[in-house]
Amino acid sequence: MLKASFQKHIFKFNTPGGTSRGVLHTKDSWYIKLWNTDKPNVIGVGECSILPKLSIDDKPEMEDKLKEVCNNINGYIDNFHDALNDWPAIRFALEVALLDLKNKGKRIIFPSQFATGEKSIAINGLIWMGDITYMKEQLDQKLESGFNCIKIKVGALDFDKEVNLLKEIRKTYASDQIELRVDANGAFYIDEALEKLRILSELDIHSIEQPIKQGQWEQMAELCQVSPLKIALDEELIGINTYAQKQELLRAIQPQYIILKPSLLGGFKASEEWIELAEKNNISWWVTSALEGNIGLNAIAQWTATLNNPMPQGLGTGQVFSNNITSPLVVEKGHLHYDIHGVWGNII
Repeated sequence: MLKASFQKHIFKFNTPGGTSRGVLHTKDSWYIKLWNTDKPNVIGVGECSILPKLSIDDKPEMEDKLKEVCNNINGYIDNFHDALNDWPAIRFALEVALLDLKNKGKRIIFPSQFATGEKSIAINGLIWMGDITYMKEQLDQKLESGFNCIKIKVGALDFDKEVNLLKEIRKTYASDQIELRVDANGAFYIDEALEKLRILSELDIHSIEQPIKQGQWEQMAELCQVSPLKIALDEELIGINTYAQKQELLRAIQPQYIILKPSLLGGFKASEEWIELAEKNNISWWVTSALEGNIGLNAIAQWTATLNNPMPQGLGTGQVFSNNITSPLVVEKGHLHYDIHGVWGNII
């Protein structure tokens, strides 16, 4: 018989994380633990990670739902993908915990050459929003660390200053040296978006994530059709849960890219549906973490490694917390590695 429990963990940022929705100082997560009564020392762990004002299960009754799931775990294991459709973060955590338990509770969620330390994953370096001096400091650090793909958050500062920062990068590094991605997090107004995309396109930008707020399918579809800069849907995918809904969205908007965040989309099975539909519609994709701790990030990275997507992935957020659990995940020269000599910290 299966047993389950959960516990809360409040992550603390090393440096407050600036986004277009405000500055984050802490972030709530919950660990779900699973074990069989006949082998109580073998424990599978998954992370339920919430982003304020973005996760659809960011609501006061989260812990009540976690308690209900854990108390009735044997009733969930066979149908949790459907039963937890409205709770994507819990569904992701449960999926990871079950896979971890299946693989003997050693945090090897998807066995692969990544998990054995033989291969690494190319990732982008993330530049957080802040004043231009702070953003330039981050940029210099990322470039010195060996990143050749940089993602910069835009939309919270004066647009001209953000453009000037990008121009400074392009004066030194051509697009074949440094790939630049920008993420607006829906910050642009509809009547100004196309002009801003035109300005950004002149700087050899790879793509822009979510230029306008999600839910405006007609306007987003028009932007994707006429924009000189390729558009990636991010927040737009959140809350689109059924296969038919996913198909409808991609056909309606026809973006150039979609970005997969498994903890926000309801796990790996749900994300693989997006991949299947994207490829049918000639839409490219990559995977990004969403400020999970190392338990969640590890699972996402191991899954990503099995997909063999050569594009730089967005998996470099494991170092942003001061109280993250110790893990074998290491970022080096723009790549994420799994150090087989590394150790996992204990989850109290």
